[in-house]
Amino acid sequence: MSNQSFTTTIVVDKTPKEAFDAINNVRGWWSQQVDGGTEHLDDEFTYRRLDLHSCRMKLIEVVPNKKVVWLVLENNFNFTNDQSEWIGTKPTFEISEKDGKTEIRFTHEGLVPGHECYNICHDAWSFYIQKSLHNLIMTGKGEPNERED
Repeated sequence: MSNQSFTTTIVVDKTPKEAFDAINNVRGWWSQQVDGGTEHLDDEFTYRRLDLHSCRMKLIEVVPNKKVVWLVLENNFNFTNDQSEWIGTKPTFEISEKDGKTEIRFTHEGLVPGHECYNICHDAWSFYIQKSLHNLIMTGKGEPNERED
């Protein structure tokens, strides 16, 4: 399953610590509509985007400057029939040094092409990782969804 799971990689001219800190600043690159802790093992947070998507995540692995793994506990899309597609999947950030730069490999373990949400999620994660997270690491400013209230 993991070889089919959605994966994207970015390389930044920053330290692994700077990348790790940015990843954990979920409000800075994914959405300002995040409530709860996003930095420590066993933290849980909720994400909401209009009436399109909501989910609850738990940090199940946190290795400073190397790895962050979330577990999707609850999920709701307004554009799919199967609301369970994300439940139990694991958005995973792996950080490593390559040729004097830092590589971040994002894999949403369990998000596979056969899922009803795959194309939309592929495009969304691609934007949030390749553009918003990349920009947050490089410039200190990402492009998260604005807070709705």
